[in-house]
Amino acid sequence: MKKVVLVIAAALSLFSMVSCGKDKAVESKKFVLGLDASFPPMGYTEAGGEIVGYDIDLAKEVCKRLDLEFSAKPIDWDSKEIELSTGTIDCIWNGFTITDERNQMMSFTPAYLNNDQVLVVRKGGDIKSLADAAGKTIGTQAGSSGEEAIADNPDFEASVKKVVKYDDYLTALTDLSVGGVDGIVMDSIVAEYEITVGNLDLEVLSESLAKEGYGIGFRKDSDGAALRDKVWATLEEMGKDGKLAEITKKWFGNDISVIGK
Repeated sequence: MKKVVLVIAAALSLFSMVSCGKDKAVESKKFVLGLDASFPPMGYTEAGGEIVGYDIDLAKEVCKRLDLEFSAKPIDWDSKEIELSTGTIDCIWNGFTITDERNQMMSFTPAYLNNDQVLVVRKGGDIKSLADAAGKTIGTQAGSSGEEAIADNPDFEASVKKVVKYDDYLTALTDLSVGGVDGIVMDSIVAEYEITVGNLDLEVLSESLAKEGYGIGFRKDSDGAALRDKVWATLEEMGKDGKLAEITKKWFGNDISVIGK
């Protein structure tokens, strides 16, 4: 949590330097989406090098309707606030959890998906509840809402032996599968998808460390807010005409979007 506060302070100072400028997307007609490109099904890199995912499909459709050229830019997730504040990207759209800390630094849309921070463990192991994680080694992604969920549950954090920070969740899940750690705190949507698609011998505990919503983060200035509102209005339009449900069913099998519901 201390690291989050330091990042907030640094990012806020950078926001003040760019707040007077025009939004790059408005001027150039380009829309640069920042993401952790190893976060399926929200956004990830396929074997051939193409970045695909649920959020990518949503963003491409939004850009098509707003006549913007779409670009996906992989970033260091632990430095995402700096990437946004300095104008390298126009938004963070990648299963991005809305939190009070992040709301201080950027302009968020409302939530478009609901999610939980959960503990993923090896199937058939001795961890059946959060309480069973006492004395165990738990992992999560550095700079993620999973890291924040652990910090926001002090009893849980104090009970575990160690918290290991990974660069991405795919590496974390691989380490869990081979016994490198005893559990991973991560997004339920991503965990369920990875376990199903990868046929992993893992399971998600029914208990939740935190309930949250996914939103899209823009720069905290007038141009960022204007772009946010255009994107959200377009997503609402997609919800009304059925395109949102079509994309959501493609990735999740049913329409779990919360826009307009």
